[in-house]
Amino acid sequence: MNEGGDQAIHVLYLVGVLVLVGSALAVRRVPMGTALKMFAAWVLIFAAGFVIFTFRGDFAALGDRLLLAARGGEVEQSAPGETRIRLAADGHFWVNAEVNGERVRFLVDSGATTTSISHGTARRVGIAPSRGFPAIVRTANGTVRVDRGRADTISIGDIERENVAVHISEAFGDMNVLGMNFLSSLSSWGVEGRTLVLRS
Repeated sequence: MNEGGDQAIHVLYLVGVLVLVGSALAVRRVPMGTALKMFAAWVLIFAAGFVIFTFRGDFAALGDRLLLAARGGEVEQSAPGETRIRLAADGHFWVNAEVNGERVRFLVDSGATTTSISHGTARRVGIAPSRGFPAIVRTANGTVRVDRGRADTISIGDIERENVAVHISEAFGDMNVLGMNFLSSLSSWGVEGRTLVLRS
């Protein structure tokens, strides 16, 4: 049964329960003022239950975000040379890496051939575009012109790579993408449940 049908059934169920509560109060001949207060309390209880049931996915996502914040971020350092990245509430893997010693937030994207950063990020971490001709690359949003550059170091946890090629473009906006040229340098990487595991 679809979600709309499930919600309709639960609405009918709640209405039925409220009718029973009202009938019970009427049979007991509770004073009108007290009966109205009790009935209103039951309405609020069942309304809260209905809201929680209807938006349970949103509440679960909020819980994941709060748990993530309480744990201090996405990265779990589970062993030397191994970094685990928890799945974010938006369904992607995000990681705070260090580029040339500066903290940079990346979307981990195995569909990207080369690690890509914005011009703002490049300036902040001290990566100068090369003097060669710009390259044309295909992205999910179409083809874009990019400058080439190199990061002295990119580190995630205790995994560090040196002299990493990067693409630089304003077309990326504030988005920085950790691509396959970094991932393929690892001894292994893969998704285990809701966790991305990187091994140096």
